[in-house]
Amino acid sequence: MDAKIGPVGQFSPKNFSPILGFDSIETLTVFASMEDRYGGPSPPPSTLPSSPEIATPSEAGESDEVQVMSEVHLGCPPNHSGPHISHFTIALPPLEPTESRYDDILEDELTIAQQDVRLDEDGDLVLTRRSKKFKDDFVLTVWHNITSSIPSVGLQLWRAELVLADFVLHKMFSSSEFDGIVAVELGAGVGLVGMLLARVAKTVFLTDCGDEVLSNCAKNVCLNSGMFNSKTAVYVRELDWKGSWPPQVVDNSPPGERHAWTLSEVEELQRASLFVAADVIYSDDLTDALFTKLKKMMSESPEKVLFLALEKRYNFSLDDLDVVANGYLRFRSYLRDEGEHGELEYGSLPCFVGKCIDLTQIPQYVREYDRGNDVELWQIKYGGGKINSESPGT
Repeated sequence: MDAKIGPVGQFSPKNFSPILGFDSIETLTVFASMEDRYGGPSPPPSTLPSSPEIATPSEAGESDEVQVMSEVHLGCPPNHSGPHISHFTIALPPLEPTESRYDDILEDELTIAQQDVRLDEDGDLVLTRRSKKFKDDFVLTVWHNITSSIPSVGLQLWRAELVLADFVLHKMFSSSEFDGIVAVELGAGVGLVGMLLARVAKTVFLTDCGDEVLSNCAKNVCLNSGMFNSKTAVYVRELDWKGSWPPQVVDNSPPGERHAWTLSEVEELQRASLFVAADVIYSDDLTDALFTKLKKMMSESPEKVLFLALEKRYNFSLDDLDVVANGYLRFRSYLRDEGEHGELEYGSLPCFVGKCIDLTQIPQYVREYDRGNDVELWQIKYGGGKINSESPGT
């Protein structure tokens, strides 16, 4: 079955189960109940380490590769590597006027709040009954592994993605800047940020590499499709950073290539104005490949913007005889500081211009995690000369 998910409004129980790979929806319910049985509350912030946990092959139930575990998963069942279902509660902000289409979610509550106060003939207040219960949060369901090998870390959920989710939610709640756009999540993994964007965007591409990671991402899209905007098209597609650009088109993809691109999808992809990525900086080779790909994707328009969240993980380096954050220096080597770029002359060579966003100004909407002190969020553009430093991320 094609991995294309969209428009989401076309989903039905008939095409839900085959994408998940189960014989029936009841099978999925069994896994959900197991999570409720064995899952517990998130550990207190003091127990969350700044680096991923390392599990030996025997602990992870594997025989050939060392396993790593995201600190986000520390509350999951012990001695179990996955699959597992976790639920993340998204707190909605207090009701207040906004220009975003996202307000439709609270339309019923706003209508009641704006009604005039009425009194009966005895002077008593006439209470208006709500047509539905007021909601101050919603829940995102994520299907993931608890541990994985390094090449399969996209099967887990990492802290930087939750920070990026907070940022995206803040923009959705406070403005209309993401409404009706074409958005791309790079290295999407479980697809959390892209799924949130599907509440307001026109089209969302969740991209990663490898059938196992992409199939897992497609499961999450199915699990959460009910919260998407009914007009949003969501696609789970393979995008190899070391591969060609634009991606190769497969008109009639065989069953083994269900994450392949069609011509119309590639054309829509090239219209993307927003790129997001989280926790994709951990290998210098992949960082090089990412920025090579970004140069091709973003050079078509100076208005294209990337928001990238990363966690600096410190390890002792024998080469440097010091504690270093692997991959971070290579990442920074690709960026010119926004202030420095403002002094460049017109006609200078194109470059990536970065600005670190102050996370203290971003409320925490996702409840089940601790941000820590080592996550950074960057706004990145690509251009030459004096480009406009104003952006939707500031």
